[in-house]
Amino acid sequence: MTPTTRRQFLEITGAAAALPAVVNAAAPEGDHRPRIAALASVYYYLSHAYHIVGRFLDGFVVYDGKGIHRPDYEIASLFIEQVDDATDLGRAKAKRHGVRLSPTIKDALTLGTGKLAVDGVLLIAEHGDYPYNDKLQKLYPRGRFFRDVLNVFRASGRSVPVFIDKHLSYSRPEASAMVEQARELKVPLMAGSSLPVTWRLPALEVPLAKTWKEAVVASRGDLEIFGFHALETLQCMVERRDRQGKPQGVKAVTCLEGDAVWNAAERGVWSRELLEHALSRSHTLNPGDIQQNTRDYMPPPGQDSRTKLRHPVAFVVEYVDGFRATSLILNGHVDDTTIAARIGGSPDQIISTLMYLPAPPGANFFNPLVLRIEHFLRNQCAPYPVERTLLTGGILDAALESRVRSHARIETPDLAAIDYEAPADSGFIRTPVASAARNAY
Repeated sequence: MTPTTRRQFLEITGAAAALPAVVNAAAPEGDHRPRIAALASVYYYLSHAYHIVGRFLDGFVVYDGKGIHRPDYEIASLFIEQVDDATDLGRAKAKRHGVRLSPTIKDALTLGTGKLAVDGVLLIAEHGDYPYNDKLQKLYPRGRFFRDVLNVFRASGRSVPVFIDKHLSYSRPEASAMVEQARELKVPLMAGSSLPVTWRLPALEVPLAKTWKEAVVASRGDLEIFGFHALETLQCMVERRDRQGKPQGVKAVTCLEGDAVWNAAERGVWSRELLEHALSRSHTLNPGDIQQNTRDYMPPPGQDSRTKLRHPVAFVVEYVDGFRATSLILNGHVDDTTIAARIGGSPDQIISTLMYLPAPPGANFFNPLVLRIEHFLRNQCAPYPVERTLLTGGILDAALESRVRSHARIETPDLAAIDYEAPADSGFIRTPVASAARNAY
């Protein structure tokens, strides 16, 4: 399967010049909570749909002193593309909660009425039996799902907010076209994962317009799936830098592997000192030599094991304004994601933090993400620009292109043009991770 180009995406969805602007409007009048259509690739135990849709249905505790938080939205319909009788939980969940189980995306958005009948869309195409391409990208159908959504908007003459879980597409041309089409049809669009909004241990909010000199992320996991998390951690932090009037964009990306990662540190491409500061925040740091630990790593068995590499990987990111940063995947040495950076001053300061992801089954890092999705649905405005996700996903795609092209430096004029302003408040959660009630002893 070949990636969808930007031109192909626009041709599939319809030429923008021939389309009337879609008007944002509420769902049909009536005495009900706002309705949400949930579109999922799969719905099984601990899948992203399980965590996100489940929180809308069952509520969750935020430990803000207010008890269970119940989102003020009704999951009106659920579409599941891949259903395995042995593992599916979505059908039973829908039945228990009186949710319409839709056979198509169109039905999920129209509720059988023939026109748009919901107030928002959750597009969660993560997990499932989808092929890999030669870059080891899993070809999740986010772009295809989004095209089906746009078709309903177009036919109905109005749109509602759409949240897309994680990156927009494995293909940066398709992702760019998705953002452009949403903009042209006036579709409020939000994308991304929990990493930018989860707990930071210690809490860290670097003020806007500081001079950033370098940043290093230490992470782990699948080359693409967790590579996105590493890069999203990087971007949600470094977007706050003083860019001296230059765009946020990235001019080139290089992927390094194995000994080339350590050799790059020796050449000053990335800082060992910053890596040590990042690792000092890790809750999972493996004792022993970092190089040996990455060699000793053994991925769990399964069809996805080939994407969990037994050697270090570095994504070296060169920004338009001259800033350079590196994301490292260090399987066998850490199993979490941390960042350290050198901030200019007199003297310079090194800052660092852990993007804390509480473990399953709760995986409570989905709590702050759902809170931000609620904010988006209510205000029809994303709490952070979708261009951040467009840039992050594009960096990842370019890095994986570099890998299959013998680790060549990939120039990215398409990413260089991306620009946006970071929000004043980055939106990470400040409540306690768990109950902070004091004990008697």
